[in-house]
Amino acid sequence: MYMMTMLLRYSSFLIVLVFLQNFSFSKALKSSFSVEMIHRDSPKSPFYRSTETHFQRVENAILRSIHRANYLKLDSNDVESTITPASGEYLLNYSVGTPPVQILGIVDTGSNIIWMQCQPCKGCYKQDRPIFDPSTSKTYTSMPCVAPECLRAEQAFCNFNNRKRCAYKVSYGDGSTSEGDFSWDTISLYSSIEDVPVAFPRTVIGCGHNNYGLFGRHSSGVVGLGNAPSSLAGQLKPKTGGKFSYCLTPMVDEDAKPSYLHFGDRGEVIEGTVSTPLIINKEMPSRYFVVMEAISVGSKRIEFPQKGEDGNILLDSGTTITFLPDEVYSSLEQEMINAVNLPRTNSPIKSLNLLCYEITPGLPYQIPTVFAHFKGGGTVQLHSINTFSTVSEYVICLAFRSGSLPIFGYLAQQDILVGYDTQQNTVTFLNTDCTSEL
Repeated sequence: MYMMTMLLRYSSFLIVLVFLQNFSFSKALKSSFSVEMIHRDSPKSPFYRSTETHFQRVENAILRSIHRANYLKLDSNDVESTITPASGEYLLNYSVGTPPVQILGIVDTGSNIIWMQCQPCKGCYKQDRPIFDPSTSKTYTSMPCVAPECLRAEQAFCNFNNRKRCAYKVSYGDGSTSEGDFSWDTISLYSSIEDVPVAFPRTVIGCGHNNYGLFGRHSSGVVGLGNAPSSLAGQLKPKTGGKFSYCLTPMVDEDAKPSYLHFGDRGEVIEGTVSTPLIINKEMPSRYFVVMEAISVGSKRIEFPQKGEDGNILLDSGTTITFLPDEVYSSLEQEMINAVNLPRTNSPIKSLNLLCYEITPGLPYQIPTVFAHFKGGGTVQLHSINTFSTVSEYVICLAFRSGSLPIFGYLAQQDILVGYDTQQNTVTFLNTDCTSEL
């Protein structure tokens, strides 16, 4: 009888222990926080120039978009510009090391790793902020070649000349490169809700000692949000369940409210959303592709060309305008010409042939709603802030272009809560007012 009682107590203890472990694990998966993303044209951004007008910023953003598309292997050789292609559209403040050092990184959903400039800087671009010195961090650790993180990262390799340490090299389409040590250190993100830093020990970072290209002196490197284990989103996956989302506020003036990047439960978009599968593209496996079945204006439905099992359009927050296949864009442009009752005018942006209209400041005008139809039956409404951009006081232009790689740009994503679930491989959309999100 005594032995039976002890066995029952021991069994109960094990059940409770397993329950607590599972509870702890589920709590870890529900770790959630939000961080502010800084648009490069915001007064909070070091890229901000008070001497530029709003319309100059719009023009520069569109030109950057052309170069960004080129970086993403899109053939866009019709524009010559000195705009920095690797500068990105959104920035993120975070800190690295112990004691923490503030870093400003370019947020890039098309990049797979987190990297920053590091001392000793053998060949680095000019940077305004102090360059991170790993020798001053108590939590910085070099990564050996046999580490799992080194073996599975596509940009990593073994540096046999440096005591078999793990190294990395990334190259961008504009010719920019970064190379250095693949390492571990503590990264802290500042939570916009709790008003406290959230620390993530032993995060994989690229400590760049040779960085060349057009990155710009205001930023320290790149914060990759791509669908890969070594990106920020991939490394936070055990704590966030693979969920993150963002809500991009319209950049209509200097007083625009900030946009936020959410992780974990805060990154989960459920009620009222439409959902579509996240597709692994064989040529670009770490980028976020979906299938757009059609795009429609009024009763006119324009079918999208399908690419077998691959996705046919890339979701990218670093590209300003949206690129469509030639035949889809031609049909969309014609439908806009038929539907918009405004005088046509030439594009005020040099070298860019855009569909543009004259407007009268202060007087309302009608732009038809465009519907984007995604695989799975989800339809997203694209209003005038998603489809047209005000490029001067008297001119609006269609924020779509034709291109060999279709890209769903950030103007098309404004005032839409976009959620990524890399565990379930889904993307969700919810038309909302992003300015009232927090």
